[in-house]
Amino acid sequence: MSKKKALVQTIRIPFLILTPVCILLGVSLAKFQGYSINYYDVLLVLVAALMAHISVNTLNEYFDFKSGLDLNTQRTPFSGGSGALPNNPDLHHNVLSIGIASLVVTLIIGLYFINRFGLAIAPIGVLGLILVLSYTQWINKHPLLCLIAPGLGFGLLFVLGTHYVFSENYHFIPLLIALIPFFLVNNLLLLNQYPDIQADKKAGRNHFPIAFGIKKSNAVYALFVLSTIISLVYLVINNLLPTISLLALIPMPLALFSLSGANKHGNKIGLYPHYLAANVAVTLLVPLVLSISLIYSANT
Repeated sequence: MSKKKALVQTIRIPFLILTPVCILLGVSLAKFQGYSINYYDVLLVLVAALMAHISVNTLNEYFDFKSGLDLNTQRTPFSGGSGALPNNPDLHHNVLSIGIASLVVTLIIGLYFINRFGLAIAPIGVLGLILVLSYTQWINKHPLLCLIAPGLGFGLLFVLGTHYVFSENYHFIPLLIALIPFFLVNNLLLLNQYPDIQADKKAGRNHFPIAFGIKKSNAVYALFVLSTIISLVYLVINNLLPTISLLALIPMPLALFSLSGANKHGNKIGLYPHYLAANVAVTLLVPLVLSISLIYSANT
């Protein structure tokens, strides 16, 4: 593997698809509500979010390599790190530089929006920076925080922050809608932790599956699936979303399929990647279909 290819691998490009899906949900909701969409702002928000995501990925790769965790994990397409640094240990400083540089780009764009909209938007950026910087080294040692941190970043912060750029205010409806990716993204990371339980425990992590076990983790996964469905149905019944948005429930059986795999195989689920793939698919498809339904409704 060339050094350039190894560096690109640490960015985890396939994982980045989640970011534009979450940003699209914030944009489509603003459009549905009648706000003017400036596509230059869409681009800025997307770049800031992608750089934050890249920073999380590369900093996680760097710290997992330094702790020795990367040497003990059984990698799957969805867990265990990219494997780039164990095969190219001399690149660890480069990966750290990518993580820092990406975060700086996010910070610059954030300061631009603060200068434009005022300090009201700052809490979203500050909390986002805290999540990026503390996720691998601190949050992973606190099971409840680790459980909700992914959904907090990709669901609540990305959706609310994007919506704020166009509405210039905080609203209750975007918060309710942001709960949908919040629950789904939490489940995405939760299930991906199962194959790494033993390696993570040896490295000093203490995420939810380590602290509470597979059975309780499966129960939380099921609770988040149910919460996703209830949130979407509630929003439609109360006319906060159009009826066509119920189409976003169509991918939800994929989550039940993933849950069946988690119940059957537990921490061995990495040997059956189709369950993990279904978990990724439902996380992407539900907010994507929801966004399409909002755009369609806004244009009809």
